[in-house]
Amino acid sequence: MTTIDPQSIADEEREARRARLFTRINKADAWFQVLGLSFVTPVLKAAAGDNPKAQAAEIWRLLGVPLLAIAVFLMLWGSLAPRVQTSLGAVPGPNEVWTEAVLLHQDAQAKAAKEQKFYERVEARNQKFIDNGQPEKVKDIKYTGSPSYYDQIWTSIKTVFFGFLIGSLIAIPLGILAGLSLYANAAINPLIQIFKPVSPLAWLPIVTMVVSATYTVDDGLFSKSFLTSAITVTLCSLWPTLINTSLGVASIDKDLVNVSKVLKMNTWTKITKLVLPSALPLIFTGLRLSLGVGWMVLIAAEMLAQNPGLGKFVWDEFQNGSSSSLAKIMVAVFTIGIIGFLLDRLMYAIQSLFTFSANR
Repeated sequence: MTTIDPQSIADEEREARRARLFTRINKADAWFQVLGLSFVTPVLKAAAGDNPKAQAAEIWRLLGVPLLAIAVFLMLWGSLAPRVQTSLGAVPGPNEVWTEAVLLHQDAQAKAAKEQKFYERVEARNQKFIDNGQPEKVKDIKYTGSPSYYDQIWTSIKTVFFGFLIGSLIAIPLGILAGLSLYANAAINPLIQIFKPVSPLAWLPIVTMVVSATYTVDDGLFSKSFLTSAITVTLCSLWPTLINTSLGVASIDKDLVNVSKVLKMNTWTKITKLVLPSALPLIFTGLRLSLGVGWMVLIAAEMLAQNPGLGKFVWDEFQNGSSSSLAKIMVAVFTIGIIGFLLDRLMYAIQSLFTFSANR
């Protein structure tokens, strides 16, 4: 009679649990990479006991080296900044910029509380008239105080997404058309080559005049400055999506095209069932590039259009010329960079949900 060793059974169960754990870690690794947190994977593997020496080397490469580079950058910035004198004083170092970031946060909280109190007073006033049987005196009064730093960030994000979506709705259909038809490609390509290099500073005066002439409603859904900035973003950001969509559609396997002809697919079925799934990786690459271009263009557009976003914040601080203006502008610079990174990660995450190609 064969004796079953309890210790061997326990070892097998432990190894099975360990294998399942590493399977989960490997599955989660794809999302860690999407979120820019790829260093978490070797940390989890090291904690699970998988070759700690090799995992430590990966942690150093993915986390230690970037943190060291940031530390060196901050040290150089802190030591060199006081040596550069401007008309507003020395260039602010990390401490001054951090102090201004904290003050902007506190100011935003104070403005939010002030706005809330204003609307509470308006609501109490309207309720008083309703209780007294005077509903005709009820008014919807809007808060007219200056926007907070967070309000300006939100305005910029709304503006860039509005312009980006309009550009995408134009670029993707045109790209599909150019990719499917050689004649359409020959017609669209010269326009791409002419208009793609045009600076937003050249588009802005034209857009401003067109919006002023056509959008004459004073209390419309959008302000003129918002539309001017958003349309400028559209005109400058649609080209990467258009080019990549056209390239992706034109690169579809010819065998698939022949199959669609054999099956006698109509145009709509061919586009939705064949063209788009095959071209999605390159389309998303174009969308990511377009969103990045749009975010860069937006800041310049807001400066000149006076749309109350981050661009206007930078311009106002430049015009203000106070001792803290440079530090506030640098806070805005870091804010713009961080938001740009997060927007790219967002598009990368959406791309990962809809495509299965390793070509990101």
